[in-house]
Amino acid sequence: MNYLRSFIPWLVFAAVSSAGWQWGALAGLVTAAALLVADRAAGLSLDYRLLEYGTILFFAALSVLAFARPDSGLRMYGSALSTGWLALIAWVSIAAQRPFTMAIARRMARPEVWHTPLFRRINVVLTAAWALSFTLTALAQTAVSAYHGNVIYSIVIQIAGFVLPIRFTAAYPERARARFMGNSGARNDIQGDMAS
Repeated sequence: MNYLRSFIPWLVFAAVSSAGWQWGALAGLVTAAALLVADRAAGLSLDYRLLEYGTILFFAALSVLAFARPDSGLRMYGSALSTGWLALIAWVSIAAQRPFTMAIARRMARPEVWHTPLFRRINVVLTAAWALSFTLTALAQTAVSAYHGNVIYSIVIQIAGFVLPIRFTAAYPERARARFMGNSGARNDIQGDMAS
């Protein structure tokens, strides 16, 4: 559920946008800022928060655009823009060596594992899975909007774009740890045999 908390501003945007995209953008901005302030008040580090900062930047820019030009043609591409921005945040966080999932994983993992190669590797893979899902979702949403597809297609695409990486996120860390332990055990056995 910690992963879903990070996407609350995006869910608020989607829900409130039915009343107007400018109100959805403003609600997303206020929610994102409130969550970041709450995290800081709870004593959580603001390191590795590219997702949160990127979310605030997106909704601030979108709020300005949406209030200045409420009839902009970009309005019909709201889902594609938001998911595309999430993809950009995810890819940039990998390139900056601060995968966005690390901030979320640090809430659940013990501090002594935060700087281990395995923890970093797991989070790079998880962030890449989210980035790929967001990229494909944004492309699909763009096509649906460009061809005036039924809103049902957009909803199904959006749900799939979150459900698939959520499922991967739930399963992958344990598999990666098991593989690491298996490889470590095999190496220890070899080293033990060589020492005998």
